[in-house]
Amino acid sequence: MTTIGTVREIKNEEFRVGLTPEGVHALADAGHRVLVETRAGAGIGCDDAAYRAAGATIADAATVWGTSDLLVKVKEPLDEECALLRDHQTLFTYLHLAALPALTHALIASKVTAIAYETVQLPDGSLPLLIPMSQIAGRMATEVGAQWLRKPGPGRGKLLSGIPGASPAHVVVLGAGIVAENAIETAVNLGARVSVFDTRLEKLRLVQQRWGGRATTLMSSPLAIGNVLRDADILVCAVLVPGASAPRLVTREMVRGMGAGAVIVDVSIDQGGTCETSRPTTHDDPVYVEEGVVHYCVANMPGAVPQTSTAALSAATLPYILELARYGTRAALERDPALAQGVLVSEGNVTYEALASSLELPYVPLSAALPPAAR
Repeated sequence: MTTIGTVREIKNEEFRVGLTPEGVHALADAGHRVLVETRAGAGIGCDDAAYRAAGATIADAATVWGTSDLLVKVKEPLDEECALLRDHQTLFTYLHLAALPALTHALIASKVTAIAYETVQLPDGSLPLLIPMSQIAGRMATEVGAQWLRKPGPGRGKLLSGIPGASPAHVVVLGAGIVAENAIETAVNLGARVSVFDTRLEKLRLVQQRWGGRATTLMSSPLAIGNVLRDADILVCAVLVPGASAPRLVTREMVRGMGAGAVIVDVSIDQGGTCETSRPTTHDDPVYVEEGVVHYCVANMPGAVPQTSTAALSAATLPYILELARYGTRAALERDPALAQGVLVSEGNVTYEALASSLELPYVPLSAALPPAAR
């Protein structure tokens, strides 16, 4: 029997939770002990009684952190949570450590095995635990951009769709992955003019096939991006390098060239951001203006729709949680190469090469840093 715990998220305006009552029931039905911090599910409308009825034991945060073999969260642990991590414990959550060197060092010091949702990777290269949040963030990105483009506020006062006699807004999307696809779909459906950049022709072909003449596809280069941004109303940054820092593709000069009242939605901010002018913001203070351009850089965008995002995330993560609980961390990682790809730190070592390179830390292959078999 494995003890699995989930806690109330304490990150600013984060209402998601790592386990739903349905997930708790599946784990309890498989014979495991499940601890849930009191009021952990309040943000998704699930009270302690719902978790108790599903088979969980309700406890305070210290008990959950101190007792759980497997700790399931949504966002990275904050400083006060890092102090509660234990050697041989497994942490399963979004981490995005390339932008968080201090947290990386704290996880190394704790000797936990930290498995990041965003780097669990199937043989075809897809990221099954990132896809649901990428879909939500992409759809939100266009909506948020349209919101901040309007007045009152610092936006230039333009309707995304336009109307007869007034041109639509121009939405530029950097990247053609899952976030980008959803941002493009929303922008096209709302009537915007859309331009899409990527370095992968096969991705651009898929965009062209799906949206035909409703989205212009362009090969990414600094000159091309700078030229197109001078005519942009909204820029959606949707570039991802799994486990590594996001590439800086948009310079301060390019931002300035967009003109006053344009909007940047940097979805890549949780990996450091794609714009030179980007810095993290929060849901309760989501934007700032720099070079005359509105920047929206909230690092946990799906936290604004916690019921939707928790349901989608739990559906994706539960099979892996059941696997970790059934076999124990070491055996589960040895059995499942996709899950093993998710391990960023284990037993005091950085086990993800792109992360080690980004933060200039020693890299140790996971095979040499696996946790003990006994849980």
